[in-house]
Amino acid sequence: MITLPGEDRDLRAADEHPDRADRVRRALAAVLPEGALVTTPASVERYSHDEAEWAPYAPALAVVRPRTAEQVQAVVRVCLEHGVPLVPRGAGTGLSGGANATAASVVVSLEAMDAVLEINTVERYAVVQPGVINDDLRAAVAEQGLWYPPDPASSPWSTLGGNVATNAGGVCCVKYGVTGDYVLGLQVVTGTGELVRVGRKTAKGVAGYDLTALLVGSEGTLGVVTEITVRLRPARPPEQTVVGHFASLVSAGEAVAAVTRSGVVPSALELLDRHCLRAVDDWKHLGLEADAAAILLARVDSPGVAGDAEAETIRAAFDEGGAVWSARSEDPQEAEALFAARRLAYPALERLGPVLTEDVCVPLGAVPAMLASIEDVAARYDVHIANLAHAGDGNLHPLLITPPGDEAARARAQAAFEEIHATALALGGTVTGEHGVGLLKRGGLVAEVAPAVIAMHHAIRVALDPAGILNPGKVVAEPEQEV
Repeated sequence: MITLPGEDRDLRAADEHPDRADRVRRALAAVLPEGALVTTPASVERYSHDEAEWAPYAPALAVVRPRTAEQVQAVVRVCLEHGVPLVPRGAGTGLSGGANATAASVVVSLEAMDAVLEINTVERYAVVQPGVINDDLRAAVAEQGLWYPPDPASSPWSTLGGNVATNAGGVCCVKYGVTGDYVLGLQVVTGTGELVRVGRKTAKGVAGYDLTALLVGSEGTLGVVTEITVRLRPARPPEQTVVGHFASLVSAGEAVAAVTRSGVVPSALELLDRHCLRAVDDWKHLGLEADAAAILLARVDSPGVAGDAEAETIRAAFDEGGAVWSARSEDPQEAEALFAARRLAYPALERLGPVLTEDVCVPLGAVPAMLASIEDVAARYDVHIANLAHAGDGNLHPLLITPPGDEAARARAQAAFEEIHATALALGGTVTGEHGVGLLKRGGLVAEVAPAVIAMHHAIRVALDPAGILNPGKVVAEPEQEV
């Protein structure tokens, strides 16, 4: 069992009072339909953590799989009555430990709440349950000539509830924005067990505080989301792809800055280094070239002549940044293979060993300096770092890979991780662009924001979850637990 910071007391309580655990399980069984309560150790273990391999967790007391908002509300009220922590979970694709179980907690898996409830083609919105898979929603609205833009790399697997919890971004957010830009309203079970709605379905609305925006990105610490209303856009024209090969990460970063100066806003601008390409090709045998130190993949989606001009402007910007080769892709299959490699890079790298995933975001002008610093950190700490990036918005994902069982390498990687945080902050950036704080970035959050702002976080949590049962220890720890 892995101990979360500051939770030794909780672990001891769970071990010393097995009768309490039995009472909680019986109470949960009484309010849930058959099959919705999971207590077998192997299954509980699987639900007790997300994909953040380096984030700590403790096996949950039980897992529940509700199908309705009322069942979620009943679970929250049982947890309130018994003083048991509650950890909301989507598909478990998170990379910061935000869905990791704490000691003697109940994991609320929302995967069974997977219905698209409404698609309104006139008002252009959809109403979904939190367990709907991102790509499934995109496919459903596409049949109606509509489009849901947020597309995290995990879109084939991640849920809308998880996307809302972390305010997930994605490939096309450089032009179209992140999850929070599309969430109009939410149904939520609060920390006091109330089932409430916030937000709206109208195009405009400023009645009261924007509680929807407050809940988006709160990682399950302020309420359990049971329904989501999202804004939709009309279907867009086909995209054109531009590819550039670079002899160094820094020159690729200079090309990103050149694209920004050009005034063209691409619909995607992604970076992959040779480590990512090689890992994907070794796994999936896609026939990818990995001769360059890094490649940039850009797309534009303006129609007709305007799109042609934008693609050519981006290709010229790649050359200005120092591309050794650049071209507009004339082969749609080749272009799709390259973007598929972008989505497959993380699981491909996981096959090489434990991965500590970074998620810093810096101003676009600072991208070259940040990439140079990452290369320097990798050399000084003797750590294998592969680089992915949503380069068009400065969101960098250096992936620190260590050999299995090599504790010395793991310690060096952790030190490198902290230095990358510090450099991003020094360059005017943030420690997390889209993965969330969870457990891994709590220290980074404390370094990034002022103590008075941390106090505001605590005040909001106490106001909305006075009993402290909602995903405790995530985002901001209790004051005595700060790292």
